Amino acid sequence: MLGSRRSHPRFDPMNTPNLAHFFTSLPKAELHVHLEGSIEPPTMVELAARHGVALTLQEASARYAPGNFAQFIESFIWVTSFLRGPEDYALIARRFAESMQRQNVLYAEVTLSIGVMFRRNQDPAANYAALRESAAQVPGVRLAWIFDAVRQWGAAPAMQVARMAAELRSPDIVAFGIGGDELGLPTRELRGVYEYVAGQGMHRLIHAGEIGGPELVREAVEILGAERIGHGIGAMRDERTMDFLAARGIPLEICPTSNLRTGALARQAGLESAGYEQHPLPSFFRRGLAVTLSSDDPAMFETTVSDEYFRAHQMGLTPVELVRLAEAGFQHSFLPADQKRAMIEQFHSSVPALGLL
Repeated sequence: MLGSRRSHPRFDPMNTPNLAHFFTSLPKAELHVHLEGSIEPPTMVELAARHGVALTLQEASARYAPGNFAQFIESFIWVTSFLRGPEDYALIARRFAESMQRQNVLYAEVTLSIGVMFRRNQDPAANYAALRESAAQVPGVRLAWIFDAVRQWGAAPAMQVARMAAELRSPDIVAFGIGGDELGLPTRELRGVYEYVAGQGMHRLIHAGEIGGPELVREAVEILGAERIGHGIGAMRDERTMDFLAARGIPLEICPTSNLRTGALARQAGLESAGYEQHPLPSFFRRGLAVTLSSDDPAMFETTVSDEYFRAHQMGLTPVELVRLAEAGFQHSFLPADQKRAMIEQFHSSVPALGLL
């Protein structure tokens, strides 16, 4: 059992009613969010009961308190142990879509841990069909899916996930990605997987520079051809890497609360602990790097994407800058060009009605 919840409280909208309305009502696209990391403690209790495990809400909540990256991985493994078939995935997908609806997230590219499904001898195709159908029942939210492998498990399991993505490929499966422990396997060992993915015409992502250094961010682009980088905050340690990303227009999927809760930010900053004031989001944004804002594993980090916009405001970004940041979520999505334009037009037509700009 992990320790008690850390002191990174969610903001109280009762104290900031205008801002709370603004951040919730702002039309958003979320590009870095793990479906499995969105499972709230009450849903964990429900899932556990389905499988004959007595779990209290307090016990479930206590597991959602990672103090470092290793503890986060442990918690993620525990959470996903209760996802055992299509019905479980259908449940969490619908609740995720409802959460997106409440926050006015018009579009999300949602990461699915297909590698975990294979590891547990499940049928990823059946799980995917069930969750896709369930989520589609929630109006006003469009979800697309990223098939994700686990880096430390090696290139062969990653290729298995890539082949599944190619086999099931549809307009709703927008990319292949790799998460997990970025220090667990050298980048070059994944080259063949990403060459296969590119050959299939799929978009390519990878987590890099979360706990690893700037060299892993560059390798992700130069060796693997990654089109977006999950996190990428390790770039803060190297001017040349930041310039490299800016020049190539490679977007970084920034998740501030996640970076605090896993200890990734403190590690990158060379500190024992770090707060939002140390996060590089404002400097990245104002330096001209392409950045988007997301929640990563929102339930596990006790946040939402709306909360992340509030945190970005606390870091010093103005409402006008936050609108630009929100627009970037649509701009750097993997939507087809015509659909992307339509989403951005919808975004622009909605923003003036918020009344805060």
